[in-house]
Amino acid sequence: MSFKVSATYQGARAASLATNHGILQTPFFMPIATRGAVKHLANSDFATIQNQILLANTYHLYLRPGLEVLKKCGGLHGLMNWQKPILTDSGGFQVFSLAALRKITPDYVIFNSHIDGRELKFTPELSMEIQAAIGSDIQMCFDYFSGYPATRKETEYSVKLTTAWAKRCKYYLSLSSGHPSPNRGGKEGEVFGIVQGGTFPDLRKQSAQELVNIGFNGYAIGGLAVGETPQEMYTMIEAAVPELPADKPRYLMGVGQPEQILEAVKLGVDMFDCVLPTRNARHGQVYIHPSPLRRGEGGEVVAPDLSMVNYQKINLTGSVYATDLQPLDSYCQCSTCTSGYSRAYLRHLFSVNEALAQRLATVHNVYFYVQLMRDIRAIIMKSSHL
Repeated sequence: MSFKVSATYQGARAASLATNHGILQTPFFMPIATRGAVKHLANSDFATIQNQILLANTYHLYLRPGLEVLKKCGGLHGLMNWQKPILTDSGGFQVFSLAALRKITPDYVIFNSHIDGRELKFTPELSMEIQAAIGSDIQMCFDYFSGYPATRKETEYSVKLTTAWAKRCKYYLSLSSGHPSPNRGGKEGEVFGIVQGGTFPDLRKQSAQELVNIGFNGYAIGGLAVGETPQEMYTMIEAAVPELPADKPRYLMGVGQPEQILEAVKLGVDMFDCVLPTRNARHGQVYIHPSPLRRGEGGEVVAPDLSMVNYQKINLTGSVYATDLQPLDSYCQCSTCTSGYSRAYLRHLFSVNEALAQRLATVHNVYFYVQLMRDIRAIIMKSSHL
């Protein structure tokens, strides 16, 4: 993997990350396309949102459409006609989120499908096989997160399994390296290890060190934003990041609110994903700019430092917006805001349960997050210490 840091500022860094389907500019945000679609968005929406990458899920795509369909359709890129990079979660999060439907052993996880109840034996090797069929540009090692809160003993077991399964993922890939997935154009995908360790700083350091010793193209920090305080999250990031190579990308999984992303960027994180922009949009909660950032003629932000990046969250279902005819966000260039839709109209659509409301709000929120990352990068590049 080609990863080059171009600028650093206030602990943050801007870099370029080369993948099979294009070069990514960091820091970046990945909209969630769990089953091959971002809820309420079409591929044409991404042309104006201008996101660089999507995140899809190994477990769910294994259930439907399944390995054979993925292989015959040229992977997820071919199936959904998406020409940019895709990152796939390994299915490890479902070990946590579907706890009532699974059983963990040291060697594998047995799921009972949430669709039809059939038994599925999920191994690190199978996770890698599925991700090869998907053709993802960045694939994650199968890992185990013990949940929150968790005892030290439970967290130690999580780290032990995560390291053991990461070794198996790496070994499986070494065996298949002579036969790259045709759904990647005959090229290998990039593989990331996932740091676990709960809210124990020493276990976070241990997990990071063990994964670095195995050797991966990049490293993720998992098992956060699940109930711990923001400060606990930042402390765990601070524990893990110094143990990770400076010449490899760092990915904070499942985070988060804009201010959490900004703080993590300042701690040296490059990649993010979260369900919040789409989930909140479906309930009428949208992110807006309370004041304009200073921009140049080309639209690039020229704010002096990262503290200038701010936002508000409003709930469009409130009666206060019933006659508010101003645009959703006067400082936003998404298609919802530039098409003349007012807050009053959006509030009306939500009040009558019109699906268009969720679509328009989702377009705005996803654009907001993607633009947030572009603005952060622009500030880093402008104020770089390199």
